[in-house]
Amino acid sequence: MALGGETSRHGMWSSRWMFVLAAAGSAVGLGNIWRFPFIAGDNGGGAFILVYLLCIFLIGIPIMMAEVLMGREVRKSPINTLRKLVTVSKASPAWILIGWMGVAAGFFILSFYAVIAGWAMDYVLVTAQGTFVGVTGEGAAAVFNSFLESPLQLMLWQTLFMVLTVWIVARGVSGGLELAIRVLMPLLFILLIVMLGYAVTTGGFGQAAEFMFRFEWERMGVEGVLAAMGQAFFTLSLGMGAIMAYGAYVPNNASVPGTVTIIALLDTVVAIAAGLVIFSIVFANGLEPGQGPGLMFITLPLAFGQMPLGTLFGTVFFVLVSFAAVTSAISLLEPALAFLVEEYNAVRSRVAISLGVITWILGLGTVFSFNIWADVHLVGERTFFDLLDFLTNNIMLPLGGLLMGLFVGWVLPRKLLADQLEMPSLWLNIWLFLVRFVAPLGVLTVFVYTLYRAAMG
Repeated sequence: MALGGETSRHGMWSSRWMFVLAAAGSAVGLGNIWRFPFIAGDNGGGAFILVYLLCIFLIGIPIMMAEVLMGREVRKSPINTLRKLVTVSKASPAWILIGWMGVAAGFFILSFYAVIAGWAMDYVLVTAQGTFVGVTGEGAAAVFNSFLESPLQLMLWQTLFMVLTVWIVARGVSGGLELAIRVLMPLLFILLIVMLGYAVTTGGFGQAAEFMFRFEWERMGVEGVLAAMGQAFFTLSLGMGAIMAYGAYVPNNASVPGTVTIIALLDTVVAIAAGLVIFSIVFANGLEPGQGPGLMFITLPLAFGQMPLGTLFGTVFFVLVSFAAVTSAISLLEPALAFLVEEYNAVRSRVAISLGVITWILGLGTVFSFNIWADVHLVGERTFFDLLDFLTNNIMLPLGGLLMGLFVGWVLPRKLLADQLEMPSLWLNIWLFLVRFVAPLGVLTVFVYTLYRAAMG
């Protein structure tokens, strides 16, 4: 029996597969759709994907299993989960900081994630109106830049996205999170399949497949290996408490190792499929693959504007991106909300609204970073958004994941781990080796290298 009881006070997933969809929804976000395809193609294609999959199994899956087993063992928010496990293990209370740091990181990420997700929602309407039909590269860039220069427009879409996120989370696990996942994730997969079918007809599918899957080991190098390690960690939403919070709602009869493996593979399949879609469209139009927001909001709209049925499929694409953003956002808000409900016995809907308002206010810093505060640099050349992005993705998340692996591997009683994982002794020992040594060393390597590169400018 779990330390926190058989069920969570917040509710439970109705089945193992609902947890798979929920965790996959948390993992599948904006980064899958534009970041993974580019870094794969730019770092040796198939060579990168092979190293990435290796890192998923050596780093991502072991730490994800650690998060899920902690959540299911205690069935509380990440902060209270760490509190209970520290007491049971007779460990230093300093370990509780892992929970606090994860919850804070998720909260900060949501503040700027909501702004960027708002861009995708806006582009659903902009694309549907035929704005990009026959547009030039300069015209597509002008549309995007004009949008970023309008604080009111950014705030409008940020607000709509936050309202939707709060509404879903406020309704609880079964009536909110699970209902949204049950609707959005199948739709996301259907839309992705539709877009993949469309990509095959563009004439650029073969070139896209070659770009992503060709084995060019000479293009990997140290940078490529570190990029694969970093992507394997970040793509699974690790280190921010989201997976631990979702793990608290997992049924007792679900296999943690098997379920986590399915989630990791599903996340990878979506990332690869998104890459094939994006680059088929880009190459079919003779465009150069770009990186970051420019690829999604300038290059792709330009491509859609030149293609038959481009308006229809461009609209479908941005609906897909919006769905992916929502499923990630609700997981970012859940850890902080669960803690406050437990700590103060508060009404879930009131806490959700309060957190939503605070997140929205913090998000204004990101909104203004693209216009009226664009020239305000807080640290070095970093705007408010750049600084928040750097602190969360390069410091808080990897540090949280590193400490989480060490805590589970070295501090928690072996019996607790064995009871939760239900693995043969040999496999348990292999997992312990990975979570004690390999995963922390991998995360630490990426962490130190990222900080070194930032320090060197």
